[in-house]
Amino acid sequence: MRTDWLRPDWPAPASVRALSTTRHGGYSRGAWSSMNLGEHCGDDPRSVQRNRDRLARELPAPPQWLRQVHGAGVLQHPGHAISPPEADAIVSFRPREVCAVLTADCLPVLFCDRAGRRAAVAHAGWRGLAAGVLQSTVDALLCDPGDLLAWLGPAIGPQVYEVGDDVAAAFPRELESAFRPHGDRWLLDLFAVARGILAAAGIESVFGGAICSYSDPDRFFSFRRDWITGRMATLIWLE
Repeated sequence: MRTDWLRPDWPAPASVRALSTTRHGGYSRGAWSSMNLGEHCGDDPRSVQRNRDRLARELPAPPQWLRQVHGAGVLQHPGHAISPPEADAIVSFRPREVCAVLTADCLPVLFCDRAGRRAAVAHAGWRGLAAGVLQSTVDALLCDPGDLLAWLGPAIGPQVYEVGDDVAAAFPRELESAFRPHGDRWLLDLFAVARGILAAAGIESVFGGAICSYSDPDRFFSFRRDWITGRMATLIWLE
């Protein structure tokens, strides 16, 4: 495994394995250089497939990719990889089922239980957060939320993520501290929104949330920064 791919810093049980890729280690060129894993962002499909094959060699099974739509749909892993279904989160209760989401500024959120028998990952941009994707994922894990751990992966950070009044209006007043005035717009802290939502859902053990994809062009793709760019993957599975 590439040493610059991220391994979540969280006290997950030994049976839980997870990683986030960076933009390094693949075959794509130009704006997608080099480990682009997204199929629909303008890259050569042959390069994307080579990158996915490269990633799969590090995994116990092919990832179950999703057709992400910034919603709150959650898929229970079907047991083997199928054509990407529409969903923005995926859960697994069995070993060797690799769950994955793709991001390039949206927030990937990993979940596992303390017993190491449940795992999930969610794709959570502001639309997904407002739609309830994290609450839906917690519900789909079918356990006491107090038994869950969560890890917040690389996403656009609160110092650079400008949004308008429409985004601020999409969230309840309880989360207004995640918005900071910035001229006639707002700076949004996606990590703070996620922590607030997870706390309200009963999850107290939340880790990560300090890596800004926008501010580190060497390691991460960023749609807001570059517009034409690739996608990283955040993955989790049980051994």
